[in-house]
Amino acid sequence: MALVDCPSCNKKTSDKAKICPHCDFKIGDASSEDIERKKNLQKFKKLQSIQNQSLIAMIIFVAGFGFMYWGGTRPGDLQHNLAIVASIAGFVWYLVNRVRIVLIKRFRS
Repeated sequence: MALVDCPSCNKKTSDKAKICPHCDFKIGDASSEDIERKKNLQKFKKLQSIQNQSLIAMIIFVAGFGFMYWGGTRPGDLQHNLAIVASIAGFVWYLVNRVRIVLIKRFRS
């Protein structure tokens, strides 16, 4: 008996199991097309999640940038420093997510 990844939830399950105990996916009755479709759906959901995070990061960047310049604070104030930190954090988070998207698309098999 070996442990294999469930095509639906990617958790370990027995290769002799007919149904995944974690997500109730019928492994025994699934055709190779069903398994491939589930794997593609999981990849799509992961890519969509990263794209959503990328959008949130861009909103944080724009909000911090806007507050920094049009918020009515002076340089050195706490609010101005927080706006700078939000802008930098949002921009870095956006770049990290874009790199993750490129890597997922490049190594998609």
